[in-house]
Amino acid sequence: MRLTFLGGVQTVTGSSYLMDTQGGRVLVDCGMFQGHMEERNWRTLSFDPTTIDAILLTHAHIDHSGFIPRLVKLGFSGRVIATAASLDLCQIMLLDSAHLQEMEAEHISKRNLRKGRSPVEPLYTVADAAKAFPLFKPVGYRQEVEVVPGMKATFHDAGHILGSSIVQVRVEEDDGAVNLVFSGDLGRYHGLILRDPEPVEQADVVLIESTYGNRLHKGQTDSEEELIEIINRAYKEKGKVLIPSFAVGRTQELLYLLNKARNEGRIPHIPVFLDSPLAIAATEIFQRHHECFDEETLEIMKRDYDPFTFPGLKMVRATEESKVLNSIDQCVIIAGSGMCNGGRIKHHLKHGLWRHDTHVIFVGFQAQGTLGRRLVDGAKKVKIYGEEIEVGAQIHTLGGFSAHADQSELLRWLGGFKTPPGVTFVVHGEESASKAFAEKVEEVLGWRTHLPSIRESVDLAPHAIGPFHAPEMEPAIPPEVQERFEEIEGVLYRLREEVDSLYRHPYSPETKERINHLARLLRRVEKELKG
Repeated sequence: MRLTFLGGVQTVTGSSYLMDTQGGRVLVDCGMFQGHMEERNWRTLSFDPTTIDAILLTHAHIDHSGFIPRLVKLGFSGRVIATAASLDLCQIMLLDSAHLQEMEAEHISKRNLRKGRSPVEPLYTVADAAKAFPLFKPVGYRQEVEVVPGMKATFHDAGHILGSSIVQVRVEEDDGAVNLVFSGDLGRYHGLILRDPEPVEQADVVLIESTYGNRLHKGQTDSEEELIEIINRAYKEKGKVLIPSFAVGRTQELLYLLNKARNEGRIPHIPVFLDSPLAIAATEIFQRHHECFDEETLEIMKRDYDPFTFPGLKMVRATEESKVLNSIDQCVIIAGSGMCNGGRIKHHLKHGLWRHDTHVIFVGFQAQGTLGRRLVDGAKKVKIYGEEIEVGAQIHTLGGFSAHADQSELLRWLGGFKTPPGVTFVVHGEESASKAFAEKVEEVLGWRTHLPSIRESVDLAPHAIGPFHAPEMEPAIPPEVQERFEEIEGVLYRLREEVDSLYRHPYSPETKERINHLARLLRRVEKELKG
C-alpha cells in the first residue's frame, strides 16, 4: 500500500492522509487549510475525488473535516465513516463553514462587480455541504468496520472533543498485512467532561499529532483559578471579558466550569453571553451524547442534569442581539471563532480591544497568521475589518484549557504500545513542535521517527517475521525551502488583506488606480506561484 500526506504535516491545519491499497482508495480526515495557508484550499488536487471510496474521519473540527463538501462538489460519493457524535457535529459545522464560504464569495463578488471584474464562486456552498450528509455512516467506539475489500478500521476514544477518535486500520494485501494507527488529535488525561485517550497496543505504522509536542501545559486547576481571578478582577473594574472560543469542545468546557464556579459562589452574578449560534447548536449536541462523558461528569449529572447552563447565561442567536452586547460594559462574552479569524468575536474585539478595562482570554491554540496569534504575540495595533485598532486590553493566555495532549501526555499515550512500531510519522504540528517531539520520541522511547512533507508519498510493504522495516522515504522538499514557501505565502496573504482593506476608503481616482495596480501585481505573483 501507499500512504500520501496531503496536509496536516509541519502545520496544524488541513489534515488529510491518502491510503492507496489493492482494495481501494481511502482518506483519513479531509481537513480545510486555515489561517495564512487557506490559499491551499483552491489548489488543484493531486488525486481524483471520484476515485475515493471512503473517508475515515477522526473528529469534526474543520481542520480535519472542512474539505468534505469541496470533495463532494468535485464528485466524491463514497462513505464518510465516523462516530455518531462526530457526524452530528459535522452537520452543523460544515453548514456553518459553507455559509461563511458563501458570504465571503458574495462580499468579494460585489466588490469585483463595482470594479468591472468577474464575480467569484465560493469554495463550496450550503447545498454542497448538505449533499455530504447522506454519505455519513456512524460507527461505535471499538466496533470494527470493513472500509474497502482488505481494509478494516476500528475507532477508539481520543478524548479530544465529543466523538473524537483514534483510528486503527488493518490492511491485508496479497503479500501480508500492515497495521496503521492514526492518532487524530489526542485529548488530555484527567480532562473535563470527556474520557481519557484510549491506549492502543500494537501497530506497524503510527501517525502521531504534535500540536504541543515541544511544550508542557499549565496545570488545568491553575488555569481554572486564573479564569475565576480574571472574571472577578474585571467585575471589580466594571469591565468586560471577551473569550474567543472554539464552538465545539472549548465552549462547553467553559460553560461547565462557569456553572461549577457559580454553584460554588466563586464568581459574581455577572451576565454571561454565549454569542455563537454554532456553539449553541454544539452544546445541544453535547447534551445528547452522554456516552462520551467520563465517570466524574456522569456523577455530577445525577445532581445537575444540565451542567452546561446556569442562571445568568443567555444564548445569543440573532445578529441584532449580538450588536447590543457592544453597549454592555460589565459582562462575559464567549464567541467564535477561537482564533479570531472570523465570527462575532472580531466585532467585539473591534469595539473593546482599545479599552484598558477589557480582558481578552485565549483558551486555545492560535495558529500562525491569525488575529489571535498576533494578539497573543503582543501586537500593539491590529487591523480589524480594515480599521487599525490600538490594543489597550489586557491579554491573557490560559494554556491549561487546551484540548490537545502536551508533550508528556503524547509520550504517555505512545507508551501504551507493547512493541515499538516500525516507523512513527510525526504530523499535525508546526515544524518546530513536530521536530522537537520527534527528537523526544527517539530519545525517550528509542523509536524511529520521520517528519513528512506535504504531498510526500511512501510505500508501506506489509511486514514479515521479525521487525517491520519501513521503506526509504522519497525525496522531499528541503525543510528550509518549504519554510520559505510558507513564509512567502503568508506574506502574500497578509498583503492581499492590506490591499483589500484599502478599497474600503474613499480615495481619489489616481489613488484607486495605484491600489488596482497593486492588486494586479499580487494576482500575477500568486498565479506564478501556483504554476
